[in-house]
Formats: sequence, C-alpha cells, structure tokens
Amino acid sequence: MFYAYILQSQANGVYYIGQTRTLDARIHKHNFGQTKSYTQLGRPWILVHSEEYQTRAEALKRENYLKRVKNKRFLEKIIKQGP
Repeated sequence: MFYAYILQSQANGVYYIGQTRTLDARIHKHNFGQTKSYTQLGRPWILVHSEEYQTRAEALKRENYLKRVKNKRFLEKIIKQGP
C-alpha cells in the first residue's frame, strides 16, 4: 500500500503534504530531522489525514493534486471529512 498524507506542525500550525509507502516510518523521519525537506523547521509534526492507495502512481497523483490546490480551508475540509 501507498499513502498520501497531511501533517500539521505543532510549532506553527502549517500543513505539509507528502506520499510514502511506510507512513509511520516517514512521520518518524519528519519528526527527527531525518529528511531533507522543509519539515525540519516545524517539528513536531502530527498526522492529521492519510489516504491509502494501491499504487505509488495513485498516491503521487493525489499528493500533487493536494499541493496544487493547497489552501488552508480546503485542507481543513478534507481533514474534517476523514479518509
């Protein structure tokens, strides 16, 4: 399985969107500075939403869509709706 996910920074409230095959391990990497991404600045991060997909291509497609329409209200609506 592959996942598209949204994290929220507990430091400043911003959202981060990503995709991975190993969700728990990826969140751990974000929280312990083991990524080269922007998430090193907003630690700690919590998972606020995830979606499961059969293929990496599907997860990437969803990640890219969420990043294109990245809007706080839009993301909060998705988070409230759940998976």
